[in-house]
Amino acid sequence: MTAANIGDVILKVRDLKVDFELEDETVHAVKGISFDLRKGETLALVGESGSGKSVTSMAIMQLHDPKIARYPEGSSIEFEGTELINAPRKVVNKFNGDRIAMIFQEPMSSLNPYLNIETQLAEVLIHHGNYNKDTARKRILELFELVELPNPKTALKRYPHEFSGGQLQRIMIAMALGNEPDLLIADEPTTALDVTIQAQVLELLASIQKRMGMAILFVTHDLGVVKHLTDNVCVMRFGEIVETGKTTEVFANPKHEYTQHLLDSTPKGRKTPVADEAPVILDVDKVLVQYPTRHNFFGKPVEFFDAVKQVSLTVREGQTVGIVGESGSGKSTLGRAILKLLDTSAGTVEFNKQRIDNAEPAAMRPLRKTLQVVFQDPYGSLSPRMTVGDIVAEGLRVHYPEMSKDERQQRVEQALEAVRMPKNIINRYPHEFSGGQRQRIAIARAVVLEPKLVMLDEPTSALDRSVQVTVVELLRDLQKRLGMSYVFISHDLSVVRAMSDYVLVMRKGEVVEQGPTEQIFDNPQTQYCQELINAAYDL
Repeated sequence: MTAANIGDVILKVRDLKVDFELEDETVHAVKGISFDLRKGETLALVGESGSGKSVTSMAIMQLHDPKIARYPEGSSIEFEGTELINAPRKVVNKFNGDRIAMIFQEPMSSLNPYLNIETQLAEVLIHHGNYNKDTARKRILELFELVELPNPKTALKRYPHEFSGGQLQRIMIAMALGNEPDLLIADEPTTALDVTIQAQVLELLASIQKRMGMAILFVTHDLGVVKHLTDNVCVMRFGEIVETGKTTEVFANPKHEYTQHLLDSTPKGRKTPVADEAPVILDVDKVLVQYPTRHNFFGKPVEFFDAVKQVSLTVREGQTVGIVGESGSGKSTLGRAILKLLDTSAGTVEFNKQRIDNAEPAAMRPLRKTLQVVFQDPYGSLSPRMTVGDIVAEGLRVHYPEMSKDERQQRVEQALEAVRMPKNIINRYPHEFSGGQRQRIAIARAVVLEPKLVMLDEPTSALDRSVQVTVVELLRDLQKRLGMSYVFISHDLSVVRAMSDYVLVMRKGEVVEQGPTEQIFDNPQTQYCQELINAAYDL
């Protein structure tokens, strides 16, 4: 947006403080921040996980649990002159979902797993807008076309678990834009998207903003997005704004040391490829994953969708094989098939010289301690009823029952410290942490067993850049020290390049190009691979 398109102040935040009264302490999450957001303006809140940026966005919509959240005296959030802090629920509800909408960071925690997608989006449109069931369906299809969701008509009756992470995020964006809000709060809206779709979604948001004059509060750790999309930026750290200004000026001449650190936080270095004669730890041959799309009168499937089409790969000891591709390309489905987490796959999978594709669950259990996984969505993969200490120690209790309680405690603390999490968090629960912090806990849970192979499914997508650098260095160090192998699934090409010594590029269930990392990045052979790399470096 240009300055000429920016109008009056629509959101005014003054001396905002947010405290959380926990059982054993009071957490001062936000410590007196102030900013204005104008109509047609895009303002970014940038900072590391735990900086208070998401807490701020949730406070605007008054979504914090009133049992533990406190707004000390002097805190103020005004939307077009209406005070929102501690406002009656009917006042807040009048704005939320209609004039103020939010795209949440973790779509799986925002969508109801028991309702199909059409029902969930129609509910928002009918409740807040002038829609009935038929007009809501037409509007939903228009929105799905806007965010380029594949097969929009088929998607209507599907459930959240049937979509990839990137597809779910596009559905959340469609839901937020349904009633054309005046203020859109976007909390990491492109985190789960591959770079080509990310660029398209950012262009979509910019075009809608230009047409509607919508204000956008963009909460993100992705500095590439901030640089290309926002007018102004507030850099947050430890609940405070440490630097603010026009985006171009902050990027060109950052004043605060922390801002300089963020701008310099890109994964560096390259992994040394393993020797060609290194022993093979994983051998995958012609894996096929099909999902039935139509059944006959007797319930027998007669038509199928090929999610993964005859894919083969080899991983050697100490090697990292990166798998990249757009959302819905089949890369995560391939990973789950290799791990024996799907019942619909065919092909052969040999792990550590033992064939596992036809293994029964009882035969797989002893192998799980040497074959671990880190899932994309830490909120869904961490039990909300278990403490962090119990989550990280669970694998030790299952696979090493002879280990004493003190030994388990020591291993858990070492794993948490390795992923830059303090050991005193062991008695806290997953909901008390940011998305990036939860992902670090998930990584600790996997590496505490010191496995031979780890399947990493978007392990850094929820992490801010500076922590990404730390986690990449951590994973490389663990690999070097323990001789672990990785299958690294990601849409973040800078991380894939820093982590991998061999790369497979997938599209629509097939491998369209593969080779050593430097060959793929420096001399891509296919047009699709060239477009993927160009899109990544344009951001």
